[in-house]
Amino acid sequence: MQVAELQALAQRFRDEIAKAVTGQTRTVDLMLTALFSGGHVLLEGPPGVAKTLIAQSFARTLGLEFGRIQFTPDLMPGDILGSNLFNFQTSAFSLTRGPIFCDLLLADEINRTPPKTQAALLQAMQERAVTIDGQTHPLGARFTVVATQNPIEQQGVYPLPEAQLDRFLFKHVLAYPEREEELAIVARHGHGASMADPAALGVQTVADAPTIEAVQAAVDRVRLSDEVAAYVVDLIRATRESPDLEMGASPRAGAVLARAARAWATLEGRDYVLPDDVKALALPALRHRVILSPGAEIEGRRVDAVVSGLIDLVPAPR
Repeated sequence: MQVAELQALAQRFRDEIAKAVTGQTRTVDLMLTALFSGGHVLLEGPPGVAKTLIAQSFARTLGLEFGRIQFTPDLMPGDILGSNLFNFQTSAFSLTRGPIFCDLLLADEINRTPPKTQAALLQAMQERAVTIDGQTHPLGARFTVVATQNPIEQQGVYPLPEAQLDRFLFKHVLAYPEREEELAIVARHGHGASMADPAALGVQTVADAPTIEAVQAAVDRVRLSDEVAAYVVDLIRATRESPDLEMGASPRAGAVLARAARAWATLEGRDYVLPDDVKALALPALRHRVILSPGAEIEGRRVDAVVSGLIDLVPAPR
């Protein structure tokens, strides 16, 4: 697949999702980047900003089998993975698969369930496989988690552990729409008693498994120069050297940021990575991988402000 074809295909994805979702272009682009680079996305925002509708439309547009888990305080790992049940007719155990066996899993309000249940996703997100009663079951190369969480200030939430957060390529923060966008949302969705599904809104499937595999193969061929690779490393090391951060990003963060920049360049219609590609993805790729120092917290500093300051401070190659 050629670069021009990839850029046109990406625009078709955006156009189809726009039939259901008003605005949120950057959200869609980050989700496409994550899928094509083998990553997962954590969406944070208040209720009612279309996090669920975006995930549903995304899955339909790309022909992905969609699964959804509503995370609640009483959810157990078996409710996610499934379990082996004894069949009295055959006198044998058979696997009853949980909702995790799909292509795109919406982990809705993931921070409303305790860490024990959150941890059920760790192996799936890292290895794209799950182990049930000692037997490993593959999930497929396209398996992607799109998790949503409410802001940590809300009641009844459990902060995600660092190991869980590190499994997400991006943490994207959704804000309320602009006034014109909100008017368009009311005009489009304000006539029904409930939110329509993407199919009813005219969202069509424009890709299949071979198409996605072709795009992922094209991402592997995108060139990352030594200068841009060094820029990625300098950004990661700057988070570990900042006095405002108690914990900086790991070397794995640099590796996934570099691969994501390759996918972003592909969506932009290029077969090479620019420093601007890295800059565009650095904040959502790093904001959940660093921890503020106690002094910065006392001063009221915010992680986004600290990371954005480092992105501006680290010199980019020309």
